[in-house]
Amino acid sequence: MGAEEKINMRKAFKVVILLGIVSLFADVTYEGARGITGPFLYLLGASATIVGFVGGLGELVGYGFRLISGYISDKTRKYWLMTTFGYLVNLIAIPLLAFAGNWWIASALIIAERFGKAIRTPARDTIISYASSNIGYGKGFALHEFIDQIGAIIGPLIVSGVIYFSKSYSNAFLLLGIPAFLSILTLLITIGIYPKPEKLEKEKEKVSDSGFGKVFYLFLLFTGLTVS
Repeated sequence: MGAEEKINMRKAFKVVILLGIVSLFADVTYEGARGITGPFLYLLGASATIVGFVGGLGELVGYGFRLISGYISDKTRKYWLMTTFGYLVNLIAIPLLAFAGNWWIASALIIAERFGKAIRTPARDTIISYASSNIGYGKGFALHEFIDQIGAIIGPLIVSGVIYFSKSYSNAFLLLGIPAFLSILTLLITIGIYPKPEKLEKEKEKVSDSGFGKVFYLFLLFTGLTVS
């Protein structure tokens, strides 16, 4: 391995770890909030039907809009811009729930949070793929996901503690503004260090264009059935 390859590998690891920390703080925020949004809507007067509808619509928006945001990201190649905008919408919506005076405002914020995730996920994953080309795609995404899931565990624990001691949903949502701020701050630091993530991509080797094999389509079928 040459000196340049070692430098690129170190840069790649830093980007993946930094984005993992961004996701960690973000997961503390929205995974912490997701467990209490249903009871919160009910407390504001929403029926069980409305709570279920809002949750389902949020997931539809969160996944459906990725088709559009992914296309825009590839077309414009403004990966950091899309990632930043998505995280801002995604994370600001959660603390604002503390000020929601009725269920329809809270519902709009819950759906907005999912919309923000739909905007930033394809662009962020593209950046991770650029960095992972130097260290291995499986290793890069696994490292990012590992750090990410730490936040997914911490968030609900924090919210449980806040509600137990303060008996207030609003206090929990407000407190989640702290990791939301730290997530955005870490993201901006990462952008400042690596403003052009496409330069991290390792030069691609030529591969034969022989189409996809049977295993690929079996994998697609399995994935579609298990996540549906």
